[in-house]
Amino acid sequence: MISSLVLVGAIFQDSRLHEFVFVSDKPAKSVSVAGTFNNWDKTAHFMKAGQDGRTWSTKIELKFGKHQYKFVRDGEEWMVDPKAAKNVDDGNGNTNSELSILPSEYSTPALPNDKKVTLSAIQHVQDVSGLNYDLGELHVTLRTRRNDVGSVRVQLTNKQEYSAKKVRTDDLYDYYRALIPWNRKSSFDYRFQLVDGGQSFYWFANNEQKQGFQVRAESFKPFEAPRWVEGTVFYQIFPDRFANGKRENDPRDVMPWDGIPTYSNRFGGDAVGVEGKLPYLKSLGVNAVYFNPIFKSPSNHRYEADSYEMVDSQFGTNEEFYKLTSAMHKVGIRAVLDFAFNHTSPGFDQFMDLRTRGEKSPYRDWYFIKSFPIVVGDKPNYEAWYGFPSMPKLNTLNPATEKHLLNVCDFWMNNAKIDGMRLDVANEVDVKFWRKMRTHVKAKNPNLWIVGEIWGDGNPWLKGDQFDSVMNYQFRNAVMNFVAKGTWSATQFADDLMRVKESYPPQISRNMMNLIGSHDTPRFLNECGLDADLALMGAALQFTWVGAPSIYYGDELGMEGGADPMNRKGMAWSRANNQNRFLSVYRKLTNLRRTSKALSTSNVEFQNLDDSRRVGVYSRTSDLDAVVVAFNRSEQNQEISVSFPKSVQKHASRGLFDIISGSRYSVSNRPTTIILKPKTALVLSSRQESNSSPTLESSYQLTGDRGDSAQSRANLNNRSPLAK
Repeated sequence: MISSLVLVGAIFQDSRLHEFVFVSDKPAKSVSVAGTFNNWDKTAHFMKAGQDGRTWSTKIELKFGKHQYKFVRDGEEWMVDPKAAKNVDDGNGNTNSELSILPSEYSTPALPNDKKVTLSAIQHVQDVSGLNYDLGELHVTLRTRRNDVGSVRVQLTNKQEYSAKKVRTDDLYDYYRALIPWNRKSSFDYRFQLVDGGQSFYWFANNEQKQGFQVRAESFKPFEAPRWVEGTVFYQIFPDRFANGKRENDPRDVMPWDGIPTYSNRFGGDAVGVEGKLPYLKSLGVNAVYFNPIFKSPSNHRYEADSYEMVDSQFGTNEEFYKLTSAMHKVGIRAVLDFAFNHTSPGFDQFMDLRTRGEKSPYRDWYFIKSFPIVVGDKPNYEAWYGFPSMPKLNTLNPATEKHLLNVCDFWMNNAKIDGMRLDVANEVDVKFWRKMRTHVKAKNPNLWIVGEIWGDGNPWLKGDQFDSVMNYQFRNAVMNFVAKGTWSATQFADDLMRVKESYPPQISRNMMNLIGSHDTPRFLNECGLDADLALMGAALQFTWVGAPSIYYGDELGMEGGADPMNRKGMAWSRANNQNRFLSVYRKLTNLRRTSKALSTSNVEFQNLDDSRRVGVYSRTSDLDAVVVAFNRSEQNQEISVSFPKSVQKHASRGLFDIISGSRYSVSNRPTTIILKPKTALVLSSRQESNSSPTLESSYQLTGDRGDSAQSRANLNNRSPLAK
């Protein structure tokens, strides 16, 4: 029986002051500390030198939890902490120092049923992370210390109660969430009841006055992300390497299409080439294209723009790109453009004026200039991205700069009718600009999708005031560790996927940009040691997980390529034939992804996780259909006895069908035996698809393709080396 009530105290702070100390082994002009707590901004926290001139220190208020960091000497030399308790791999090939900041109460362990609650760990915030509305329900989330309470309930003023389920756990905290049906018309107050060891504790907005948290219908504004993303398959095009449809705009030193890429050479891909390949993209099942930058630029990647409003002449004209996006829209393919608002090229008009007129230039506040005259070269006398002189950093908080960039957004929305914006190095641009940009573009097109390049936790940018989504590199990290590297167990894989999913509100999880490869990573096939089975297993998991899958051009053909620049080869059009195993599997995955309502939901349920055999099962369901995924990362055949949940059974009266082979698996109240081949993800759908292999549409002609060399065209009808 629950004993007498105990009122908890006031909300405690969730951070404390930490001192960083670095002893330099040589003289230094400056030392700073950069980490996850300041978005890796090397200019955010400079340290002070001690009397010896070598010991540098600074104190920073850090939130409780784990933080990664490095010291930066003289603005260029990034170093781990020699005295760090732990150094970790960040998942991107870098090593960072790590520290844990713990509340003082954590000095004693949390014990189950000890009738005590760690007050400093309790937190409920009324932003989208703690109070979120989605699909007719209010999601109310409370944070507690890990393993500290037995149960959590949310109690409304009308005496209704709702049990909160533990939805995720990290090193320090448990997160409990209650789902409350709400019509957004009624207002109410609520409080939390925490039960531990038969003792009941209550948590209010104001604990001294016992005042509950308020929900006011008239002022509540839910986070709304574009719904079209939930049913979308994205395709990423590196513009110079996809297809060359117009020889007249090629550079003089254009490379042969099957040549070896370098950091600076160009292959002649252009807008006309992309337009000619729209039938291929349509037959693949793509319904949105994400273009890396297309703007006039001295580089082949075009992230250093000479102008944000002019298409690079080697990619085409503005009119040709407008024609391309119009043609895309006619066949149901949306366009997402890449914008690098953090920096420009030294040839940008405003920077050129600064180089010419110096301190007299009206554009002095557009950049971060340290001295005049400006010198473009090694050790530039201006702030530049990662110190590269070719990328001077913009001052986005300067009113004139801000106005120009917002006009750039208008320009492409008006002329090319773009559907989305991908924001490069989004963590390095001041959030004040992102907030103004969101307000500006959403007022003109609420369905414009805003996705940021964030490699870690995207929550700071996903509060409803900046982005709709981020590139889900955390998903890629999980697939890399479990599938490609084979270093994680099935449980670690499942736990990490759920941790990331549950860290975001469901409407954000549903429109996360899920990728396993991009222009910034080696191709996934290479990460898998050129093992086609593993690469296709990763693709199956990508297409069936919560979020919108994004294909890096050529991955659907089994293209190979290591780190940049080898991951940016010319598109292997000679492999685009009906015998290519990769293409066949990808087309079936895209078809399922676009037609299954279950895969557009945020519902997912794991079962049958077995670390010794490296297998597991998860199911996705909707009110219309169900999808079940069984995976085997081992090197042997594995047999799994699956008891399908009721949510799957109700849609599978005719059974579940393997989307690749068409094989049928019966579903009943009894367990179903599934035999999995090694390094395989078996995708089962309650909707029966055609057993025949999909073929390229007749309107798509491979012969005479301008995107291949003559030798590649001669080999066009040869069987793909990856086909089985």
